[in-house]
Amino acid sequence: MIAASLSRIVLLAICIAALAPGAQAQSAKGFEPQVGQEGKDVIWVPTPQALVDKMLDMAKVTPKDYVIDLGSGDGRTVITAAKRGSKALGIEYNPDMVELSKRTAAKEGVSDKASFVKADLFESDFSQAQVITMFLLSSINLKLRPKILDLKPGTRIVSNTFDMAEWKPDETANLAGCSSWCTAHLWIVPAKVGGVWTTSQGELTLNQTFQIITGTLKSGSVATPVTGKLNGDEISFSAGEAQYTGRVNGNSIEGTLKSGGKWSATRGAN
Repeated sequence: MIAASLSRIVLLAICIAALAPGAQAQSAKGFEPQVGQEGKDVIWVPTPQALVDKMLDMAKVTPKDYVIDLGSGDGRTVITAAKRGSKALGIEYNPDMVELSKRTAAKEGVSDKASFVKADLFESDFSQAQVITMFLLSSINLKLRPKILDLKPGTRIVSNTFDMAEWKPDETANLAGCSSWCTAHLWIVPAKVGGVWTTSQGELTLNQTFQIITGTLKSGSVATPVTGKLNGDEISFSAGEAQYTGRVNGNSIEGTLKSGGKWSATRGAN
């Protein structure tokens, strides 16, 4: 009798809990993110959809690209990229956000292209991406910057609002008619070209500060100043009146002179 009574009490308690208004609402509605909710590294604020579109436009996202969103929140950037035909991955630390994103992707019919994982940004591998999007604080961007600079040259990085300090963007755009979170920054990961190169024109010494290059082209006793920049693995610079363009492939460069003819350079293995 005592055991039977306890069973009825437990069953009654379960029924009451199930019928409670809060439990009913949570069951019916599921998890709903709140603007400003705490996260591991930042609070959550959604990127306006118009800026999501602008960021993907700036990165020139195509169906051939693999897009990774760092701190993917409710999944809107990943889902938008997937709707453009790209394979896209969201890395998000909040498991409720991950599940919400998966449900939204299924509702939008892009689960085959949009995926989400619960993971720490600083422990994640995003080396296979052609495009990386993010809405993180500048301090977080700076912590990620060394890892980003080691990505394949030409990888496009787009950030909502926050920059990467002295690594200046290759492009910045402001969204017209926008009241908050209206700026997108684009960086293109540059090839690493610092060092001494041997060319038929002489000894080319390059100093690199992100995408900006300086140096000298030395022929005999004459050293001509060099100034130029990188766009991924594409290099362009001037040495006096001569203008050079080329493509970097590790320790070799092949290119052309504006005045006509080809040039090449090799660098000793670092």
